[in-house]
Amino acid sequence: MHRQFPNMLTLMRLILAGAFFGVLNQYRYSAPVPSWVLPLAIMIFITAALTDMLDGHLARRWKVESQFGRIMDPACDKVLVIGSFIYLMGGRFVIPQQTASSEFFNMVSGVYPWMVVVILARELLVTGIRGKLEGMGIKFRAVWAGKLKMILQSLAIPLVLLIVHLDPELPSHGWMRLLRDVLVYLTVLVTAVSGIPYILAAGRAMGKAPNG
Repeated sequence: MHRQFPNMLTLMRLILAGAFFGVLNQYRYSAPVPSWVLPLAIMIFITAALTDMLDGHLARRWKVESQFGRIMDPACDKVLVIGSFIYLMGGRFVIPQQTASSEFFNMVSGVYPWMVVVILARELLVTGIRGKLEGMGIKFRAVWAGKLKMILQSLAIPLVLLIVHLDPELPSHGWMRLLRDVLVYLTVLVTAVSGIPYILAAGRAMGKAPNG
């Protein structure tokens, strides 16, 4: 049973991600919502992020690492993280404009579509590299940059939700807006840069492969 427990934690992250998105569906910045919505979403996200830390640790400690885990673990991470950023850039977090004719919009989350494009492009690139190498029989584990990226994302998302819950648009909450923007821009930057070590590692691995 213990051999499958890390994989069960990985799959549980998918279930928690679904619950997280379901709770976020109850939120809209421009409309009255129950005060428990974002705090509950934050707790669910943190629980899901903790399963990410625990499943890999247990798999290594018990020496039960598997190809399933190497593929599904990052896949579940991407569902949780990319889904979160998609929600944060969505209409539920748009700040109502003063004039209906405005061509621009502001996000109380500080997350904009171009940021999600950058994050998604990086994840698709790394997923493609991982799939290619796994198909060649080469084990492709996360490098330090990928782990740093995941840690930062796992911190930024609940902190941004907390800031949104406290409403950074209040006149006295200018420091919250600054903290939110620093978190979001730093996360996008680290996410983009973290793809470089994967490209370099893939080049070295494929160069050593028999058919490389």
